[in-house]
Amino acid sequence: MRWTHTPRPAAEVEALSKHAGVSRVMGELLLRAGLTDAPRAKDFLQPALAALHDPFLLRNLEAGASRLRAAIENRDEIVILGDYDVDGVSSTALLVMILRRFGLNPRFVVPRRSEDGYGLSRSAIDRALEAGKPKLFIALDCGTNSHDEAAYLRAQGIDVIVVDHHRSKEQPLSDGILINPHVEADETNGDAAWRHLCTVGLVFKLCHGLLKHMRADNNPVAFRIKLRDHLDLVALGTVADLVPLLGENRILARHGLRILEETQRPGLRALMEVAGVKPSLGISPTDISFRLGPRINASGRLADAALSVELLVSDDASFCAETARQLDTFNRERQDIERGITEQAEQLIETQFAALPGIVLFHEEWHPGVVGIVAGRVTRKYNRPCVVLGNEGDMAKGSGRSVDGLNLVEVLGTCCTNLSSWGGHPMAVGISLPKIHVEDFRARFAEAVRTHAGSDIAEAKLDIAAWLTPEQLNERLMDELDGLHPFGQGNPEPVFGVRGVVLAGRPEVFKEIHFRFSIEDGRGRRLHGVAWKLAHRLPPLGAPIDLAVELKWNHFNGRKLLQLVLLDWRHATGG
Repeated sequence: MRWTHTPRPAAEVEALSKHAGVSRVMGELLLRAGLTDAPRAKDFLQPALAALHDPFLLRNLEAGASRLRAAIENRDEIVILGDYDVDGVSSTALLVMILRRFGLNPRFVVPRRSEDGYGLSRSAIDRALEAGKPKLFIALDCGTNSHDEAAYLRAQGIDVIVVDHHRSKEQPLSDGILINPHVEADETNGDAAWRHLCTVGLVFKLCHGLLKHMRADNNPVAFRIKLRDHLDLVALGTVADLVPLLGENRILARHGLRILEETQRPGLRALMEVAGVKPSLGISPTDISFRLGPRINASGRLADAALSVELLVSDDASFCAETARQLDTFNRERQDIERGITEQAEQLIETQFAALPGIVLFHEEWHPGVVGIVAGRVTRKYNRPCVVLGNEGDMAKGSGRSVDGLNLVEVLGTCCTNLSSWGGHPMAVGISLPKIHVEDFRARFAEAVRTHAGSDIAEAKLDIAAWLTPEQLNERLMDELDGLHPFGQGNPEPVFGVRGVVLAGRPEVFKEIHFRFSIEDGRGRRLHGVAWKLAHRLPPLGAPIDLAVELKWNHFNGRKLLQLVLLDWRHATGG
């Protein structure tokens, strides 16, 4: 792994540090994030809900809000179809709950992977219409290119609203109200703060627009609804969907995580219980990515994601407790399946595809519902974009994950000849294609990645945000770093380099693959750390080494202690 560091000019660091009232370390981190002046830096460190833009700036949102207002006034029957991932589930739950507050009782349906495939399919629509034809059909987190499906609904006299954030090279939907900030972008909205909202963020904006309309009508319910209280759902979908945590995403996620810590929703409380998440210790994006999100996803991967929506919207504590346990069981089953597929995928890469810049994997026995997780794992391990496909009849279906700096939507746009369907966003996509074309697609994908990335993707890089001395690794720095949270896509957690340290004792290996270690600063203070899955590379005792670490709080026996998380080490360079 190659360590890189591009120091900022000392004068710029000093100036920003002084004018923004932060330390030099924080000044360097802010400059690296492109925040070159004090006002922007302060806005970033203190993201305010008041800074959210007028929702009606978003194309077609006013039309969508007006149609919802009419539905409330006319007591229209509404059907909501949301995708089966965390973003789709949280979007569906949010809109269902807001409409219920206005006295409507919208039906909702979630596509079943095995029966309906992805998105706004005819089979999912027909299942949604079994209980009767609504006046309004709303598709969430899918539907941008669903021309035939929208026409099918419109032919039956059903109005259509689509709220989606997926990008596509195809002609977007025209027969209905489409709210998608990536469609028909122009100079007025191309760089807007809400440009990278996922679907639950767009639904939040739609609900905001609806409330503005209803309050203008002096509707008493509209004045009692506090959208801030629903930011826990927005944080779930925003963090889980790998969208950049910048602009309005940052505002929504930052406040949403705090609301999530205090949430009284029985479903979320029950889910936290089975997932081992303790709100009293704070909730981070990793809690969503690795604990809450996978359990919400598990029902859609192996069963029916409508169960996850039911969990989020229910007030029945006993139902929520039982459903959370059921999702936990699904998740354990998913983990078992995923472990086996990951081992096979890694073997395929190392024996057949290690030389390719972009990798496509397929196996007849792989479950298409879990291959997205496998794609994420092998992408991180081998530092190259990977598409992993499972078996579904005559089709190969699955997901792709990318690496930093490589837009997977742009890559697919140049090698999509044989794809039956595809879409997504720069870091994650879903695709399907006839099995007979997998080999051809593998070659096209590898060449497309090579064209877009050149040789820059060959070696894993570790970007050092700042070089610190052991004395600078302290609680004061941790408190200051809190202003940078939440970390995630577009706002990576800083990795700090520490030069020339000597371990204070022999590393302690545990569970055969991890180890604990400690170092001392120049004042005799001991700093403790942990290295996950690095026991095969134990650092030497007594020799100076350089460390690349992240800084975390470790909660143990009621105490909160600073912990170094070792990402890599090397023999001291002295430079």
